[in-house]
Amino acid sequence: MEVGKISRVAGPLVQATGLKASMYDLVLVGEEGLMSEVIGISGNKHIIQVYEDTGGVRPGEPVKETGAPLVAQLGPGILTQIYDGIQRPLPMLAAASGDFISRGLFVDGIDHKKKWEFKPTAKKGDLVKPGQSIGEVQEQLLIKHKIMVPPNLKGGVIKEIYSGNFNVDEVVAVLDDGTKLTMMHKWPVRRARPVTKKLAPTIPLRTGQRVIDGFFSLAKGGTAAIPGGFGTGKTVMQQTLSKWADVDIVVYVGCGERGNEMADLLHEFPELQDPRTGRPLMERSIVYANTSNMPVAAREASVYTGMTTSEYYRDMGYDVLMTADSTSRWAEAMREMGSRLEEMPGEEGYPAYLGARLADFYERAGRAEVLNGGQGSVSIVGAVSPPGGDFTEPVTQNTLRMVKVFWALDSKLTQRRHFPSINWLDSYSLYDLDLEPWFVENVSPDWNKNKRRAMAILQENAELEEIVMLVGSDALPEDQQVTLEVARMIINFWLAQSAFHPVDTFSPYKKQFDLLASILKYRDYAFEAVQKGIPVAQITSVPSKDALAKVRLEAEYEPILAKVLAQMDTEFKALK
Repeated sequence: MEVGKISRVAGPLVQATGLKASMYDLVLVGEEGLMSEVIGISGNKHIIQVYEDTGGVRPGEPVKETGAPLVAQLGPGILTQIYDGIQRPLPMLAAASGDFISRGLFVDGIDHKKKWEFKPTAKKGDLVKPGQSIGEVQEQLLIKHKIMVPPNLKGGVIKEIYSGNFNVDEVVAVLDDGTKLTMMHKWPVRRARPVTKKLAPTIPLRTGQRVIDGFFSLAKGGTAAIPGGFGTGKTVMQQTLSKWADVDIVVYVGCGERGNEMADLLHEFPELQDPRTGRPLMERSIVYANTSNMPVAAREASVYTGMTTSEYYRDMGYDVLMTADSTSRWAEAMREMGSRLEEMPGEEGYPAYLGARLADFYERAGRAEVLNGGQGSVSIVGAVSPPGGDFTEPVTQNTLRMVKVFWALDSKLTQRRHFPSINWLDSYSLYDLDLEPWFVENVSPDWNKNKRRAMAILQENAELEEIVMLVGSDALPEDQQVTLEVARMIINFWLAQSAFHPVDTFSPYKKQFDLLASILKYRDYAFEAVQKGIPVAQITSVPSKDALAKVRLEAEYEPILAKVLAQMDTEFKALK
C-alpha cells in the first residue's frame, strides 16, 4: 500500500499527496494512525476527513492507505452494544484507554474471541445464493442471528459445513470454489445492501401513541421526521417509539447531541424494560453515541454505520426501527466541512448537496423481500433540531421533501403540558391512502371515517378559537359552542397521553378506536339536543362526559366504557 504525506491540516480536514486511494477509501493519518476517509481528489492531492481529533498533527507526517472503504463489521454480538460513530464499542475503549478516549485506538466492532453455538440450516451439497442463510446463532433470548452468505459473494454449492462452537473468524462452511465462510463479514457503510425487491408500504408501524396511530400513521419501512425546538420532547418521543413500536430490532443513533443528554440516555436506555417480553429493551437494541464534542466528521459515519447495521438485520427478515437524533447536527458537520473545503455555500451556509445527502440516507428505508427469503423492513425516524423552532430552515425543508410523515412538535403545546406535543394542524402523513385498507380489515370499517370526522372538528375548532379570543365563547351559536367542547374532549381525553403512566403509555388500536368513537357519539347526542332547544350548559355538564376522560387510564376498559355509554344515553334522554 502507498504511503503519502500530509501537506495541509485545517481542523478535521487534511490534505495529502503521494496517495493512490480512491474516493471514500479509509486511510490512517499521522504517526498515530488516525482513522480517516478520502472525500475528495484533485490531481495528486487527496482531501481527507479525519474521524478523530487532529490536535498536534502537522504537515510531513505519513498517511497510510488501507485499500478499502469504511466498513461495518457484521456478525453475532452487535446487539446490546454501545458504539461510538465508527463502530468502536465504548466499554472496550474505556477499558483500553480510560474515560477519555485515546487517539488512533482501533477496537473491533464485535468480539472476535467469544464463542457462539452455530447451528447449520443448510447441508452439504446445497446450492446457496448471495444473502441466503446457511445457519443460525442464538444471539439473544428472542433473537436468532442468521448467518448469511455475504451479498457481494457469488455463492455456490456447499462442500463442507460444520456445527458447534466457533468465534466469528473461524470457518463454518466451505463452498465448492474454495470460498470459506465465517460468521462475520464486512460491508461498506455508504453502499446500500441489496434486496430482491421493495414492497409497497401497506402495513402500519404500531406505536401505541394515539396521535400517531390515529392521525399520522407511519408505515413499516416508512420515513418520518420529528422537528422541534429545545425541550419539546423529541428524545422522550424517540424512547417511547423504541419501547412500544412493533419492531424486532431498535437502532438508536445519537448524532452530535449534547454529551450530558447522551450520558442520560446511555444510563436510562439499558434500564428500559421491553413491554413485550419483560426483559431489558437493550437485548434487542444497538446504540451509536456520537456526541457534539466528538470530531464532527464522525457524525456522518455514525449515520451510515447505523443504517448498514439496520439493513443487516432487515436482511435476516426482521423489522428494524432506526432513530437518528438529530440529523441537524449531521447537517452542521457538513456545513463545517464545506466551509473548510472552501465550497460555494448554499442557503444559510449549508452545502448545495445537503438535500442529496439526506435523500441518500432516507431512501435506504423500506419494506422489502430480502435475498434470504421472506420480508424485512427498516423504518427511519429522524429528529430535526431547527434553531429557534423555525421549520422554514434548510434542514427541515430538505427533510420534508424526503420523508412521508411529519410530526411537528409544538413548543406552545409543551408549555401547556400537553404531551406528546405533536401539533395536529401542522403534522401530516402521506401513507394514509396506502394504510386505509389495513385499518378497515384489521380494526374497523369506520376507522378512516372517524379519523376524518375528528380532524374536521379540530380544524373548525382552530378557526373558532380566533373568534373566541375576540368576543368570547358565549357569543357563538350553540352548535359552535358544542363543537368547541367536543374538540376540547378530543384534545384532552384522546390526543394527550402520558409516557409515564403504566396504562396510558400504550394504547392498542381497538382502544384508540373505541375511545374516539365514544367522543364522536357524545358529539352526535349533543347536536341532537341542541336541535331540540336544550341549553348548551346542560349538554356540557352531563356527568358521563367527564367519566370518558378516565376510561383511557383503565387496562380493562371495555366494561367501564360500555357502562359510561349507557349512562350517557340515559342522561341525554332525560335532558329537557
